[in-house]
Amino acid sequence: MLTLALLCFCWKAEMSKNDICLLLGATGVGKTLLLKRLQKLSLQGLGELGEPSLTLPTVGTNLTDLTLKKKKKVTLRELGGCMGPIWPSYFKDCSSVIFMVDSANIAQISSSCIQLLSVLSAEPLHSASVLILFNKRDMPCTMSLIEIKSLFRMDDIIASATQPITSLELSARSGQGLQEVLSWLESIIVK
Repeated sequence: MLTLALLCFCWKAEMSKNDICLLLGATGVGKTLLLKRLQKLSLQGLGELGEPSLTLPTVGTNLTDLTLKKKKKVTLRELGGCMGPIWPSYFKDCSSVIFMVDSANIAQISSSCIQLLSVLSAEPLHSASVLILFNKRDMPCTMSLIEIKSLFRMDDIIASATQPITSLELSARSGQGLQEVLSWLESIIVK
């Protein structure tokens, strides 16, 4: 029993707050596919992405370790969209957040904005780096980035937030924007 407690203590000491990035967003926005594609990209490079794998909605949490350039490491913790009410219990353990939005699902845009505002207003995340990803940019029925940012009131959100906020367009399916996500992670991870 003492060995298990010591192992848990060592794991927690090894996993500092700076190593964990939360991946949040509504159900079906593409969080799990993003995790799989980023993991493959960090291991094999952009030319080797291949066809995207099938995914199922996450019930619970997924942990994915990425090794970035210069041997930097980060753990992405995806929290299922259905877990929204308990996301705050994970906030104290992270220093950065990736928030995904399905830019092809117009009906979900306003609820995603409300979720984002809730995340940004959480006390433990007041100094966290935040990346907002507008996913599914490869779909023919998406709004333009200007339209989505207008609906999201991105200028107002950025102006009133205490966190540094970056936003990117992405297609986890095609691979567009994946390298930029890795570059963002490398820029915020301190080692």
